[in-house]
Amino acid sequence: MNGSIWILAGEASGDTYGARLAEELRRQAPAVPLRGMGGAAMRAAGVELLVDSSKLGVIGLVEVLRHLRTFLRIFKELVTRAAAERPAAVVLIDYPGFNLRFARQMKELGIPVVYYVSPQVWAWGRGRIPEIARLVRRMLVLFPFEVEVYRGTGLDVRFVGHPLIEIMDARREAGLVREPDTVLLLPGSRYGEIARLLTPMLETVRWLRARRPELRFVLAAPNEGIAARCRTRLAAAGETTVMIDVGRTQHWMQRAGTGLAASGTVTVEAAILGLPLVVVYRVNPVTYRLGRWLVKIPFFTMVNLVAGKRVYEEFLQGEVQAARLGPALAAILPGGPRRVEVTAGMIEAVSALGGGGQASAEAARLILEVAGGA
Repeated sequence: MNGSIWILAGEASGDTYGARLAEELRRQAPAVPLRGMGGAAMRAAGVELLVDSSKLGVIGLVEVLRHLRTFLRIFKELVTRAAAERPAAVVLIDYPGFNLRFARQMKELGIPVVYYVSPQVWAWGRGRIPEIARLVRRMLVLFPFEVEVYRGTGLDVRFVGHPLIEIMDARREAGLVREPDTVLLLPGSRYGEIARLLTPMLETVRWLRARRPELRFVLAAPNEGIAARCRTRLAAAGETTVMIDVGRTQHWMQRAGTGLAASGTVTVEAAILGLPLVVVYRVNPVTYRLGRWLVKIPFFTMVNLVAGKRVYEEFLQGEVQAARLGPALAAILPGGPRRVEVTAGMIEAVSALGGGGQASAEAARLILEVAGGA
């Protein structure tokens, strides 16, 4: 095989998946140069970063528009570089607003595209499926139901399993015992999520503490920037008992008894590690109004979609208030009326995601097939 392989990821979860993929690509084809767009994890895995994506993790139409000039500059630079270098394959990881446009440019240049982690077109844009089938050489999906989404399009779609299973298995801590009275708060990894979700989470803490004074509350922050925002809000609310821990989210997922989390990849991680959750989300009101028109799915939490039923209770926009969240959390505390049901549902969902723990290795093999035949 001649040429490099590019991997383009625009968010933290994509950076994590891209890093595992890069490790497998280097193991299976050590002579192939790896370049692309990603963050610290991909850099550590041996990817030469053409773009550091750590500042590109914005969500929603309004937020993207604020960063439009930066996106356009990065996009143009990458297309120009790809035209000159002509990689053997370009691997796109989720991030559809950017990556689908990049796929169009690669199609025009005759550079094969493998999409790893399908855009959620089954939720917000089934009309774009024919275009994706035209632009993409091979689609590697993480969720079993996604194969059916592309049936009849002629696109080569392969279910590889979810890389989070192998990632979380590697982060399990032997001997760690759950603390039934510890409740984990996971308000998100973006500043906007902290602004919209932490206040109702703290109100829920007060609701629960009034009824279950033995409970202990821990907030897991992914980095110091998020932790600083959380400390400011805790101080403003006069909350002094919630402990903030930085960079140990998976540790607390294995240690806490129950959790309250912002919707996102973290909910799949929690299911794999066995932590019952209540899930919440709020977005910019303009984004939400557009989303109500575009998105037609029964649940917004991925664990529920995979299981095909309500495993985690989920609350959106105006529903995110202590009067709703408190009783939902109380119901899944150890001994609560939904605890057994949620535990069984998590096991079912994780099994459907593919428990073999070989998603990254299989994805690398299928990508090298495409690159070798470019």
